[in-house]
Amino acid sequence: MSGGTDMGAQVWNNPDDGAGMERIIDISDDRLREECGVFGVFNQADAAPLTALGLHALQHRGQEAAGIVSFDGNHFNYERRLGLVGDHFTKQPVIDRLSGKSAIGHVRYSTTGGTILRNVQPLFADLSTGGFAICHNGNLTNALTIREQLIKDGAICQSTSDTEIILHLVSRSPKKRFIERFIDALLQIEGAYAFVGLTNKKLVGARDPLGIRPLVLGRLGESYVLASETCALDIIGAKFVREIDNGEVVVITKDGIESHRPFPKRKARPCIFEYIYFARPDSIVDGRSVYDVRKNFGRQLAIEAPVDADIVVPVPDSGVPAAIGFAQQSGIPFELGIIRNHYVGRTFIEPEQQIRQLGVKLKHNANRGPVNGKKVVLIDDSIVRGTTSVKIVQMIYEAGATEVHMRIASPPIKYPDYYGIDTPNRDNLFAANYNLEEMQKFTGAKTLAFVTVDGIYRAMGCEARDPEAPQFTDHCFTGDYPTPLRDREGPPQQKQLSLLAEAS
Repeated sequence: MSGGTDMGAQVWNNPDDGAGMERIIDISDDRLREECGVFGVFNQADAAPLTALGLHALQHRGQEAAGIVSFDGNHFNYERRLGLVGDHFTKQPVIDRLSGKSAIGHVRYSTTGGTILRNVQPLFADLSTGGFAICHNGNLTNALTIREQLIKDGAICQSTSDTEIILHLVSRSPKKRFIERFIDALLQIEGAYAFVGLTNKKLVGARDPLGIRPLVLGRLGESYVLASETCALDIIGAKFVREIDNGEVVVITKDGIESHRPFPKRKARPCIFEYIYFARPDSIVDGRSVYDVRKNFGRQLAIEAPVDADIVVPVPDSGVPAAIGFAQQSGIPFELGIIRNHYVGRTFIEPEQQIRQLGVKLKHNANRGPVNGKKVVLIDDSIVRGTTSVKIVQMIYEAGATEVHMRIASPPIKYPDYYGIDTPNRDNLFAANYNLEEMQKFTGAKTLAFVTVDGIYRAMGCEARDPEAPQFTDHCFTGDYPTPLRDREGPPQQKQLSLLAEAS
C-alpha cells in the first residue's frame, strides 16, 4: 500500500543456496490484498438486511471494515464499522437504525487511505442537489493530483480516501441535474473504479472506461441490485441481469433503469486478477465461470510445466481449482495435503522470532498421511514476496515428502498495481528481483515453474495475448499499464493518499 520503510522486515538465509544469497523480505502475510466490494439495492423492503447479506458474500474482497447507508424516505442513515460484516451488521440494533427501502454498502481493504473509521465507506455528504452516499471498488490514479488542487481552491477533506474526491467533484460541478454532475465528475478522474451511489431518488452505478473493476446488475422481484460479483446476487436470491459495460453509468429509479455512456467507446480490459485470485470461484465474471477458468489455468500449467510426481497438492483455498485442473490434465492424483484453518484472521506477529516463524501454521498445516513418502506437486495461485512459499515448502518436507515441486498458476508478478490491488512496491516483489533459478533455490522446492502470460490467455479462451490491444489488464506481469499514472509523476513522498493517512 504505502512506500517507506518496511516495518518488521526479516533477513532470510537459504541454506541450500551455495552463493549464500541473503534476502530481506517483509514477514507480513505473503498474499495479494483483496480490493473492495460494493453492493446496492433500490426500492426493496429490508434493504439494509439484504445489503448486509450481499456484503457477507463479498467479504473475501475486504476484511478491514464495512459500512451501510440507507434512505428511509426522509433521512439517510449510516453505520460504519471496523471489522467484519458479521461482527456488526447481524445485530438487530444496528440493522434497526438502517431503515428504508434503498441502501448501499461496502467492504474494504485499504488500498488508499489508512484503516481508520473516517475512511470507511460509504461516504456521505449533503450537496445542493440533496444527500449523496457513494462507495468505490478500485483506485483513482490521479486522486492526489485532484485533491491537492481542491484543497488549494478551499475544499476541506475529511478523509484520505480517493472516493471523497468524487463527492467534491460532484459538489463543485456547474451542471444542474445530479446525474450530469456525477458524469462531469467521472470525466475528470483516471484509473479503475466501480462506483455505487445513492440519492433520495436514485441508485447509480458506474464502471471505468476499460472495465478494469467489475460491476453487475441483478433483479429481485421488481427491484434492481448492483454488486461487485454475482455471488452477492445469489445469496439474496436475485437474478443476474447483465454486466455493467465498461464506461457505462446506470441510473435506477422507481420508473426503471436508464443507461448513460459518456466516454468514447473503447475495448474492455477487465483485470485478469479477478480470475486468478480475487473473485469467488462461484462467481461469473464477464461471462466466464471463475471456477472453470482457474481449473483451465491448472491444465495449462500441466501442459507447460509437466513433472514426475505422485500427488498434486493445492495451497488452500485459492490454489484448489488450479490443482484440480493440473491433476486432471496430468493424471496425477489430487490430494488435500494441506489443511487450512478457517477460523483464523490475519496472521499475528509476535515479538519473538520463534513465534513469528510458526505463524504460517495458524492458517495451514500439512496433512501427513497423503504426503509422507511422496513426490509432491504443490500448486498455488501466485507468489508475491515469496516468504509464505518458503514456509509451506518446508512444511511439506517436514511432513515426509521426498520431493516438492512448486507450480504457480499465474505468471511471475514483476510490477506493482495502482488500480485497487495492494501489491508491494517493486523492491519487495519476489519475481521482480530474482530470476527463476534464484527463486527456486530460495523457496527450497526441487523445481519451480509459472504458467506463461500467453498460457494464461489460452486458458481464458484466447489464442494468445494481443500485444497491440491486450484483452485484459495484466500490468502486474507485463508492465503494460492501461491508463495514465498521474500521481506517480511526482516525488516519491507525494505519490499516494495512503501516505497522508500514515502521517495523520
